[in-house]
Amino acid sequence: MANDKGSNEKRGRRGRNPGVRRMIAAAALMPLAARAPLYARMLWSLLADSRTPVGKKALLGAALGYVALGRDIVPDKVPILGQLDDLVVVALAIELFLEGLEDDLLAEKLEEAGIPRAAYDEDVARVRRFIPGPVRRTVGRIPGAVRTAADAVAQSGLQPRLRSWIERA
Repeated sequence: MANDKGSNEKRGRRGRNPGVRRMIAAAALMPLAARAPLYARMLWSLLADSRTPVGKKALLGAALGYVALGRDIVPDKVPILGQLDDLVVVALAIELFLEGLEDDLLAEKLEEAGIPRAAYDEDVARVRRFIPGPVRRTVGRIPGAVRTAADAVAQSGLQPRLRSWIERA
């Protein structure tokens, strides 16, 4: 009887393997891929819109820069994971970009792109299931940290010097 219990426990643990859950979640992203051109159009429209905060635009630019640079957290030569880190960075950046936008602005851009709100909500939920919670929470703290650093620089009086240094570079 003890062996049966042990094998059931192993089977139960195997069913809860986070790696398997992530692979299933990745497969669940396939319907989202069909809407990728619509989302690209919507993101471009949001980037061009003056109502979108500059900080959110910079966040997307930083994520795209990360992907374009080719310096990865996980090297691309590592099978599967090497490509997934780029996907995770872009997905997190897009999630942070869209999070907190004025609802009217988001609704307007979704309508312009031809994405039903229900499909958008479902796609966001899919992406959130794909990215581990601790990673999402850590990345979610980045905008606040950047704001704190910017406030500290502004209060220190270094802002004019930094601005001229950046403009010269």
